[in-house]
Amino acid sequence: MQNIAKNLQLVLMCIILVSTVIAVGIEIKKMFLNQLVTLADLLLMFLYLEVLAMVRVFWDQQSISITLPLLIAITALARFIILQGKEMDPAALVYEAVAIVLIAGAIVILRLRHSDKLGLKKKKSK
Repeated sequence: MQNIAKNLQLVLMCIILVSTVIAVGIEIKKMFLNQLVTLADLLLMFLYLEVLAMVRVFWDQQSISITLPLLIAITALARFIILQGKEMDPAALVYEAVAIVLIAGAIVILRLRHSDKLGLKKKKSK
């Protein structure tokens, strides 16, 4: 059963990898045909890059750190704000801004938790 689950994970990772590469190609073609590159396009490319990085990390370690999905969430929210910001009242973007701050705070807490700077790591007992 465990072998089936592992093989299924690898198949799904391959599907995600191929789908992401296809999506990158479509986005580059669209930018080339429109002869226009916007900030939203660049953020979308960054999202694709983060997804590819997450696939690579999973392939190497067989697990995913929580940091990568959080970075993808921040980038996706930033892209959403940029795309919707032109059409929406700025006050309506408060929820998205709060979400970005909360996610960024979670990343900082996770990074500090694994840092030696705060002295939070357990000391080896003799």
